[in-house]
Amino acid sequence: MTDLPGIVVTGASGRMGQMLIRTVQESDRARLVGALERPGHDWIGQDVGRAMGGAEIGVTVTDDPLEAFARAHAVIDFTAPAATVEFAGIAAQARCVHVIGTTGMGEDDLKKIAAAARHAIVVRAGNMSLGVNLLVQLTKKVAAALDEDYDIEVIETHHNQKVDAPSGTALMLGQAAADGRGVSLDAVSDRGRDGITGKRERGHIGFSAIRGGDIVGEHDVMFAAAGERVILRHVATDRAVFARGALKAALWGQGRKPGEYDMLDVLGLGDG
Repeated sequence: MTDLPGIVVTGASGRMGQMLIRTVQESDRARLVGALERPGHDWIGQDVGRAMGGAEIGVTVTDDPLEAFARAHAVIDFTAPAATVEFAGIAAQARCVHVIGTTGMGEDDLKKIAAAARHAIVVRAGNMSLGVNLLVQLTKKVAAALDEDYDIEVIETHHNQKVDAPSGTALMLGQAAADGRGVSLDAVSDRGRDGITGKRERGHIGFSAIRGGDIVGEHDVMFAAAGERVILRHVATDRAVFARGALKAALWGQGRKPGEYDMLDVLGLGDG
């Protein structure tokens, strides 16, 4: 049992954090060695199993990432941009795989993640599910096949507690569409329509965000032309798909060379 890769889960009290903890605990390929929360959280010092409402599992929630990462082979991190950037530096020091599902990061954040990846294995993706990553590949291929007579719209729907928009997955899909057409997403992205906006710009990639209830995640990529529409769709009904993908990434990263990878690499779908 102690030969299995040790995993630390950050943001242990959150919905994804608890799902990740359960996924690692149920796995026969990894073991939970740490659970992290922000300083001052009322879970600090408690056994994480008991804090989650179950039996004790022998892992105490801590607010000390350096101490937790030092005994881990991998860190799975679905938190917030500022926390993830901090964790990236510490994970690099500890030489453990850093699996990042955090979304909403800016350019400065991504530069810091890239700097950490010079010394450690970082697997970062806006979505960890197999289905979504297949959808990314399909989006790129369809965008390459259909010219600008087909307007591209990315429509994403999530629960009412999600704080960033467009979602990381929507941005992945928009980037795939832009790559398929050989254009810069920044140059053709249309993320806001309100008031008298004028007609739609030819070749632009539009984004729409819907928030409501407890929706786990739905993403549509619509290619709309005169007389027809092609719609690619993925619907997630259980966060376990993201947790399983993140654990797969953590295990895949063991023994890799330092660098920044994504789920296409993990799933063997990458270009290189």
